[in-house]
Amino acid sequence: MGRRKQVLQTAVSVLQSLSIPAVGFDGDVRMQEDAARVVESTFKHFGKIDILISSAAGNFLAAAEDLSTNGFRTVLDIDSVGTFTMCHEALKYLKKGGPGRDSSSGGGVIMNLSVTLHYTATWYQIHVSAAKAAVDAITRNLALEWGTDHDIRVNGIAPGPISGTPGISKMDPEGVGSKSRDEMPLYKPGEKWDIAMASLYLVSNAVRLIQHPH
Repeated sequence: MGRRKQVLQTAVSVLQSLSIPAVGFDGDVRMQEDAARVVESTFKHFGKIDILISSAAGNFLAAAEDLSTNGFRTVLDIDSVGTFTMCHEALKYLKKGGPGRDSSSGGGVIMNLSVTLHYTATWYQIHVSAAKAAVDAITRNLALEWGTDHDIRVNGIAPGPISGTPGISKMDPEGVGSKSRDEMPLYKPGEKWDIAMASLYLVSNAVRLIQHPH
């Protein structure tokens, strides 16, 4: 799901070239009607929904004193409200006994992508820090409520700087500088593959088997 059709089509084409049965739907996570339409369309296409990954994000550099209320709200709408909206619309498909799901197999899985900016403080990122702190809170609360009530696993990953991503190009267009590298584990930024593999593990049945060995 994405707002830019060309980017969406490119992603689908890459997945299909790897023999992955992918399909793309254009939509804006800030719009409840878009979220409902895309989730329903996904269910109709595949017959069930096992996993939801929320990774939509908005970001730009802005000093707090220069940041408009509208700019602050826009990032919260994309990151925080968008994450909650997608989770809420997917709930009936993810919970055990939901459409296309055998109640004996348990519930589905949600993965929310966050950041580490709000763990301390980051220059010119008050809007993103607030939005991603909310995503972390959403993840914890849904893990408590929906894990207990519906056997839905809700996990989160908070990447640091990841090379080759729009976040890096916007935040550090010159590339990660030597000062930043000195503050990184292994003295280098992470790779997209790192996050992909962490996500794959956390949404896999391996985690469920560890949690419920019997």
